[in-house]
Formats: sequence, C-alpha cells, structure tokens
Amino acid sequence: MSSPAEPRTAPDSGVIHNIGYRGYQGPRLGRTYATRSLFVQSLRAAYGLGRSGRSKVLPMLILAVLGGIALMIVTITIVTGQKHLLVDYHRFLSSFGLLTTIFLAAQAPVLMSRDLRHSTVPLYFSRPITRGDYVRAKFAAMTAAMMVLMTVPLLVLYLGAVLGKLPFGTNTAHFLYGLATAALYAVLYAAIALLIAAATPRRGFGVAAIMGVLVVSNVMATIVYEISRAPGGGPDAAGWVVAISPDLLVETVTNRLFGLGEGAVPPPNTFAVVVFGVEIAVLVALSYLSLLRRYRKI
Repeated sequence: MSSPAEPRTAPDSGVIHNIGYRGYQGPRLGRTYATRSLFVQSLRAAYGLGRSGRSKVLPMLILAVLGGIALMIVTITIVTGQKHLLVDYHRFLSSFGLLTTIFLAAQAPVLMSRDLRHSTVPLYFSRPITRGDYVRAKFAAMTAAMMVLMTVPLLVLYLGAVLGKLPFGTNTAHFLYGLATAALYAVLYAAIALLIAAATPRRGFGVAAIMGVLVVSNVMATIVYEISRAPGGGPDAAGWVVAISPDLLVETVTNRLFGLGEGAVPPPNTFAVVVFGVEIAVLVALSYLSLLRRYRKI
C-alpha cells in the first residue's frame, strides 16, 4: 500500500523592503555640462591632479624645469646687461621642445588609453554625452594642457624682460608671436598624440609610439637636410624635408609668418611655406576625424 501523501509546505514568500530609494528630482544639466566636466577632469588628469602623488611627479617636474630654465635665461640676460633676451620666445619653444614632447608622450595616453584599458568608455556614452563630445573634450583638454606647459615659461621670460627694463614693445610683440607659435604646437601635437594614444589600451605602447613619431621624424628630417646640403646637393630641394617633421613644420611656418628668421631648416621658397601651412591644417583635420571614426566603433 502506498503511504499517505506528505503535507505540502507553502513556499517561502518574498518580502519587499523599503530602503528609502527615491528617483532623482534635481535639474538635468545635459550634454554641455557633461562635456565641460569631462574637459576639466581630463585637464586635471594631464597634470596628475586628483590622482596619486606619483602621477604628479613627471608633469609638474617638466613644468618646473621649463619655468626654471626661463628664469635662468632672464637672470643671465639682466646680469650681463644684454639689450635682448639670450633666447627669444619662439626659439625657446623649439630649443627645449624635447621636454614638451616627453610631457605629451607621457600624458596623452593618460587621457585616452586608461579609458580603453579599463573599458570605461561605454559608460560615458550611456549618458547624454556623445562620441563627438568625448573626442572634443579630450582634444581640448590635451591642447589646453600643452598651452599651459608652454605659456608658463614664456610668461616668465616676458615678465622678467619687462621688469628688467628691456624694450617693452619688442618683447610684447615677440611674446605674442611666442603664444601663437605655442598654440600651433599645442593643436598639432595634441591631434597627433591623441590619435596614437587612442589606437592602443597599453600606455607603454602609446608613449613609445608618440615619442617615435615626433622625435624620430625630427631627427630624420635634420639628417636628410644635412646630407642634401653636401656639395652637389640641391639646397632648395633640401628644405622640403620639413614636411616630414611636425616640429619643423610649426617652426618654419611661424618663423616666416612673423618674420623671425629661417629656423633650423630654411624653407626653399614662400610657396613651400604655404604648402607647409596647409599640411599642418590637413594633419590636424585628419587626426581629429580619425579620432571620431575610432570612437564610433566603440
């Protein structure tokens, strides 16, 4: 005989707990505010602000070194009784461009590669911010960080020259030329570096690639120029090597535009300077558009 069926027990019933959750009732600040916040956060990150103490060492050290060199130049100029700065504003940027390149190579991956490595990019796009807003904020932040880095020593040079009673008009004009040159460097370098950094989530690869593109291209252009100037070479044709170096591109265009001399590699003619200016614009535009295309796939 079958045993009587065992009484069934009622399943556990669920309990709803009131944890006091309430929906957000505040103002919706929208895309503009989110983009501006991303810009500020990225600019701060470029100098290690809001991050660990170790992250601040390199950017702050480079900024301090550039400012210290500018102060030393001003001091020597005044003590020796010179009528003009030993190193002019635009020349300062090209003479100590390696420090600027190191800063760029180290910090551009901070702005781009970290988000890729930690897969946080989709989180940005889950908010009102768009892919275009993301690229614009990062591009503006890197450009602004570069401008700060180059403007501080130029400002030290200018204030020192004014306080040292060097010619006010000449120094003011050349200081403005220096700022324009710094802006061109900042835009072109930021465009190239961010595109490279966005290609890999590995920060080390990004640093090496940026240094390779900017430093190696400059060295190659200088070597080719010196070889082309040898007896039997064509000096006019040699000046076209500027086209392969972003550093020499900016130096050549600004020197001719502001009448500041020929620079390390003189351009062959005025037409070449126009071509170099167009090349800078094309490089910036293509790099920016390539960044937009890169983030449309994420």
